Amino acid sequence: MSPEPLPPVAPDVLAEAVEQLSARLRKKLDAAIAGCAEHVVRAADGSLDVRFGEDALVTLRPGPSGAVTEAGQAVCTCLLAPRCLHRAAVLGAAPIADADTDMDTATDTEPEAPEPTADPAAPPRADSTTAPVPAPEPSGSTAPPLTAAQVRAATALWEVAAEALSAGVTAGGAVVQAELLRAAHTARLAGLPRAEAAALRVVRGLRAARERGRGQRLGDLTGAFRDLLSGAALLASGTAGPGAAGTARRTYEEGGSLRVYGLCREPVLSATGYGGVSTHLVGPDGFRYTISDVRPGGLARTRGAGSASVALGGAVLDHAGLARGGLRIVGATVSPDGRLGAGRGVSATPLRGVDWSEEPASALFAGPLGEAVAAALDAGSPEAGGSEAALLGCDVEVVGPAGEYLVVRVAGRGPLLRLGAAHPHPELSHAANLRRIAEHPGLVLRVLGRPDPDRAATLRPLAVGPVPGEPYTLRLPEEWLGRADLGYDRLQGSHFPRGAGGSDTIAPVAAVPDPLADAPLWRVRRLLETGVAGGRRAVAEAGRGADAAGLLAPLRRAGLGGAAQLAAALTAEADRRPRDAFGRLTDASADGYARAWLASAVHLAAAERSLVVASWS
Repeated sequence: MSPEPLPPVAPDVLAEAVEQLSARLRKKLDAAIAGCAEHVVRAADGSLDVRFGEDALVTLRPGPSGAVTEAGQAVCTCLLAPRCLHRAAVLGAAPIADADTDMDTATDTEPEAPEPTADPAAPPRADSTTAPVPAPEPSGSTAPPLTAAQVRAATALWEVAAEALSAGVTAGGAVVQAELLRAAHTARLAGLPRAEAAALRVVRGLRAARERGRGQRLGDLTGAFRDLLSGAALLASGTAGPGAAGTARRTYEEGGSLRVYGLCREPVLSATGYGGVSTHLVGPDGFRYTISDVRPGGLARTRGAGSASVALGGAVLDHAGLARGGLRIVGATVSPDGRLGAGRGVSATPLRGVDWSEEPASALFAGPLGEAVAAALDAGSPEAGGSEAALLGCDVEVVGPAGEYLVVRVAGRGPLLRLGAAHPHPELSHAANLRRIAEHPGLVLRVLGRPDPDRAATLRPLAVGPVPGEPYTLRLPEEWLGRADLGYDRLQGSHFPRGAGGSDTIAPVAAVPDPLADAPLWRVRRLLETGVAGGRRAVAEAGRGADAAGLLAPLRRAGLGGAAQLAAALTAEADRRPRDAFGRLTDASADGYARAWLASAVHLAAAERSLVVASWS
């Protein structure tokens, strides 16, 4: 019989349990956590039991949400309870519960939309002769300044994050993670949900790295540390701009009457068990909207949601129909990021869809590609409050496969690009469709997707379609309205033209330029990741002797003097050992090391982004 999975645990519950342990028990915590998940048994009343020998039994009784959110929901029968190692070990072995900012299905706050009215002061209708309803301004633009409590919480979070970075993955066990969770909970209470979410990402990354979990990338944890430290430093300075604190709930504003037209569907599958679909839409003014249906359920939920009904104002469309159709929405509610709400006063009626070659969808495929990439990456930056790059489109000609990528050339003798699967899960059809397309070199496609911010000239396509007027292009069914959603629709042989096509002057696949890989910035990236993995001592070792010359000299030869200077300052700070009043060596403060690491990490991210944008031109 396989063991039962442990329920998620709220960060503050785990932090309190670890804080109650004595110093002697804290040293044993990591070893006690290691085997807990293998001994979980579900009792008859639905609770979960984990036995430690004959005298200790830990029982978890999750609340209605399925998570352990209160200290009383985790009890132990030993004499030291609740300050015992058994209880803390079981809570430490359980996954961390999602913050409210990550639970979209339960955190949307929508106003009740008013009934349609003929009052001249009412918002104009987008289908009338008046100007279209503008998108609501981000609510963060009117956010109040930071309070003293928020600055103190951000300062405490910075200090804890700096200590965790100094320790690294090797020493970032349950005690270090608990300190981060405690600081994250304090930030949440102070009204800093964005900082809390960043801290939770670091904790999950530390866990995955220590467990050597599948799919774990040290680069992801490095980016999580960078986001956490940069956000905490900005908040702790007290000079953060409006919106830096984030919002715990997505707010919706009245958007009047809207017309929206479908672009494509995107499968959503998270590592925390959420699944669903997000349908992308565009308004007559070019503003992008989304309608999402994401709930617990994993892969099965993701696959079924693609054809599920749209929960918006009694609309009779499903997501497959909406992606190729349109809606006229009366009393619309819209969040700052373009998400449409389903308030009680919202009503929607279907509209005829538009082809990608018609307005307003055609604007996505017009204009200079380099400018569109820069704008899409800016929209997904943490500074802009985004989590992923915006959509962009272009016409391409297939060159052929190159490993896990499909190499294409932008129409009009443009640059070579790599098309990669938008989601790597094998049960989703992204990769299979790209392999099918790769069998037809010379095929001309219209592609809609997101640029990959971490890889040069790489696009993650969500949908493809034929290019009007091209003889060697896709032949899609009429009901698909000139597009195929790569995550849901499977391309068949009948969808491709017969015979060979394309030009004979396409550069070979091996000649795809990659300025990011050619630049010696990888040395700085490796230094930063070494610090995340091994902590301060590992960075100090990397900056001594021949290793220092091998790190700095190539950067200077390539004209990257700023990167070399910041890397040298980081290794020097990591190796610094101050002395006390009696001349004895003491441990240096983690603050200076964290600031040096963050300066190098921010510079590296900016340099890599500039190279990524340049690779599209």
